[in-house]
Amino acid sequence: MDKNCVFCRIIAGEIPSQKVFEDEDMLIIKDINPNAPVHLLLLPKEHYANIIDMTEAQSQNLARCIKKLSTIVDDLGLEDGFRLVSNKGENGCQSVEHLHIHILGGERLPEKLA
Repeated sequence: MDKNCVFCRIIAGEIPSQKVFEDEDMLIIKDINPNAPVHLLLLPKEHYANIIDMTEAQSQNLARCIKKLSTIVDDLGLEDGFRLVSNKGENGCQSVEHLHIHILGGERLPEKLA
C-alpha cells in the first residue's frame, strides 16, 4: 500500500467510496465523475502505477480480475455490453498513479473516444 495513493486509501477503507464488488484481488467502485450511465473503476488491491509497470505476477492477478469481471457483468448492469479503458501517463490522461480500469456502459457508447 502506498499511503500517498488515493486508491490505496480507498481500498484500505480510509476514504469512503461506493463499493459495488470486492474480493481478495480487487475492489470495484462507482466513479465519482461518471462519463456513462454505468461508470465503475476496477482497482487491483496491489499498488502499481500502470499497465506498463506491472510484474508478471501482477499481470496474472489483473487477468484474474478481468476474468472475474466477466462473471459479474449482469449484476453490474452491463449485460448489453461495456468498454474497458486503462489510461497510462500524462498523454493518456492517467490522473491517479495506481493501475485502474474504467468500466463504462449502461447505454450505447460513442464509437470515437473524446
